[in-house]
Amino acid sequence: MSALKEMRAVIAMNMRSIPQRAGTSMVIVIGIAGVVTVLISVLSLATGLSKTLSSTGRPERAIVFYGGSQSETASNISRDAVATILSLPGIRSDSDGKPVATADALSSVWLPKIDGELGSVALRGVSAKNSIVRPEMKLLEGRLYQSGLHELIVGKSAQARFKGLRIGDRIRSGDVDWQVVGVFESNGDAHESELLADADTLLSAARRTAFNSVTVWLDSTSSFDTFKASVTTNPTLTLDVLREGEYYEQQSKRFGTFLSVVANVIGVVMAIGAIFGALNTMYSAVSARAVEIATLRAIGFGASGVVASVIVEALSLSIVGALLGSAFAWLLFNGNSVSTISGGSGLTQVAFHLRIGGDLVSLGVLWACMVGLLGGLFPAIRAARMPVAAALREV
Repeated sequence: MSALKEMRAVIAMNMRSIPQRAGTSMVIVIGIAGVVTVLISVLSLATGLSKTLSSTGRPERAIVFYGGSQSETASNISRDAVATILSLPGIRSDSDGKPVATADALSSVWLPKIDGELGSVALRGVSAKNSIVRPEMKLLEGRLYQSGLHELIVGKSAQARFKGLRIGDRIRSGDVDWQVVGVFESNGDAHESELLADADTLLSAARRTAFNSVTVWLDSTSSFDTFKASVTTNPTLTLDVLREGEYYEQQSKRFGTFLSVVANVIGVVMAIGAIFGALNTMYSAVSARAVEIATLRAIGFGASGVVASVIVEALSLSIVGALLGSAFAWLLFNGNSVSTISGGSGLTQVAFHLRIGGDLVSLGVLWACMVGLLGGLFPAIRAARMPVAAALREV
């Protein structure tokens, strides 16, 4: 019999005997399922936020902010600089020949969330061309705010997470009361977690003169380089330009990296425990099959088949555990709405949905295979080195 046929025969025999060791085998399955559930659920936060922020950017748009700033919130652009930006080439013009752009001013409002805790909501002041620059923003209820009045509209994600954002409600920012007059949606992007008002009205209320950023609609996607060069080479401007998608990708990067590190650290700690569980289980399985393994060796089966059968058993149980853990994470977390924590990343609270897809499931299976391989390797070596005569004397 060839070595390959021997190996297949031993593996098949071993797999058929797993139900006889169902209790001990479940130790591996449950341990791996726990590792994969935690790993996938934490990483789904990063993928959900990344998807939400990436959907905010469009290739036709570019965002301008102060040079060296990490985000809009840390940027300041004077009115004179805004006027210069709008005169530069590469920006689309409307039917009246005016540049399609919005100069935005950002503030934040602390409001009670549905669960009673306080959270920060971004209050974005936008220009009159905002509806052209961001056509994905559509009014669902009520009406648009009026320039010069302390009125605002709320994103539906913000309304779902915070109290006091129904039409007719008033919220206080500084010493000004703002009235909610409408609700909008924005294809599930980051702007749905914001409040929108007229930029000049917001600046006046905040006693500020500078905007935070300028978002422009380009002539075409290929016009970006022309526009960027005209901004960055202008001696009167100290500004950076990014494609809108690149900007929001940067905003999610630090948060996503942090979550990935957390997920992998937790995963490693839990995986170590799972490896010990797998080692204990596989050593028990080898001990229980000592006579069987010795008999196979005595009648001519090689050590390679024995080693392969133990490793395949460990990997098979690990993959079952990974699939169960993935299914458990998907049922518990996929589609759930959560939000970022206010502060440091340059973002206020952004609501997003957890996303568990094939990429995370594949990662979970890969982790499980690594754990199963490490957990089955030493028991497999022990099985291959088992003295045949000593094991047969136990019959």
